[in-house]
Amino acid sequence: MSNYVLLGTNAHKDLKVITARSKNYGDNVMHAMTFPMEFRDVQSSYPIFFCKDPESGQFYPTALFGLEQDQNLFLTEDGWDAAYIPMMIRRHPFLIGYQADSEHEDGKRPVVSIDMDNPRISESEGEPLFTESDEPTDYLKASISVLESIHRGHEHNKGFIETLLELQLLEAFTLEVTLNDGSNNQLSGFYTIAEQNLHQLDGDTFDMLNKKGYLQAIFMAVASHSRLRPLIEKKNALLK
Repeated sequence: MSNYVLLGTNAHKDLKVITARSKNYGDNVMHAMTFPMEFRDVQSSYPIFFCKDPESGQFYPTALFGLEQDQNLFLTEDGWDAAYIPMMIRRHPFLIGYQADSEHEDGKRPVVSIDMDNPRISESEGEPLFTESDEPTDYLKASISVLESIHRGHEHNKGFIETLLELQLLEAFTLEVTLNDGSNNQLSGFYTIAEQNLHQLDGDTFDMLNKKGYLQAIFMAVASHSRLRPLIEKKNALLK
């Protein structure tokens, strides 16, 4: 369970955040939401697919780390073995919340919250949040910058997904994998770019996608499928 509270200097001056990567700190996850703005970095290490939220029914892009639930094949004894870690992983234990604010254009303003029940929270080790003069540390500033990027990413995702659905560019995806030990594994419940429909789009539609900044993201997602083979190889390596 999470216990998010508004981050404040007085209440959290002595808190630290452990930044090591381990299943003990909640990093052993199969996949995590990603955003078109980070697809270039994500696709260099992970396959990008799409999920459908079971509660809201909304689609979102996700970076795949494993082939089954609660499995992150990038975690090693030394940490997270990849050149890039997605923002939705790096944000923990922080979250952007909202407070009513009549002066803000949409009636609410974003605020930073911290999960007090997150295993990364400590008073004895990790990165401090505030300096001796009660100013945010460089670590906290960087974390807030990530949260701001995530906030923008959610807005970008809305338009991106709406456009993909409108153009029928998402289709269900199932992957059958036979591992070196002879076991059969099935990756299902994900969606991918419908490449046949993509190739049938006319020039005006491609131009529209390009102007909105979606075209590059689409091809980045398609290109990321090449990262499936290294992922399977990581799985096979565990069987030795």
